[in-house]
Amino acid sequence: MRRLHGAYLIAASLLMCSFNLMAGSDAFKPGPVLKDYGKIADVETSVTIPKEMKFKVVFDMSKAAEPGRVNRSLDTLARFINMHVANGVKQENLFLALVVHGSATEEMLKSDLFKQRKGQPNSNEALLTALMKQGVEVIVCGQSAAAHGVEKNALIDGIKMDLSAMTAHAR
Repeated sequence: MRRLHGAYLIAASLLMCSFNLMAGSDAFKPGPVLKDYGKIADVETSVTIPKEMKFKVVFDMSKAAEPGRVNRSLDTLARFINMHVANGVKQENLFLALVVHGSATEEMLKSDLFKQRKGQPNSNEALLTALMKQGVEVIVCGQSAAAHGVEKNALIDGIKMDLSAMTAHAR
């Protein structure tokens, strides 16, 4: 009987966890700037963000996404924009950069060139273009580009190439 009771408790716990996970994902909704990316949740905070605060943030992306998927690092950057604008930060006060190196370097290729290499379109191109339209500076590590055989003219329009990721971070 105790074993049966224990099994019921475990089953009930798993059921409650699955309900909590479903409720958690339902809490996320499209943001005000990039509606197709970077879903956000309303959060009651303890810290107030001053309305005139300026954010200067560099994001780092070094790992490629699974084939056919948008890179989670890009979606995180979109979420950063959406959640701060949704909470009163002026979009013109967001100064954001993305430094790309490692296996993520090839995800910066124009879709036709990416397809030649990987056999499918670049799932990241639309989001990269949308982020750059919002003022995000996207910089590829020249050293990683050389290692992956990526030339500057093969990059999605608007993406810059620097000497290295370390150089880009230092700037």
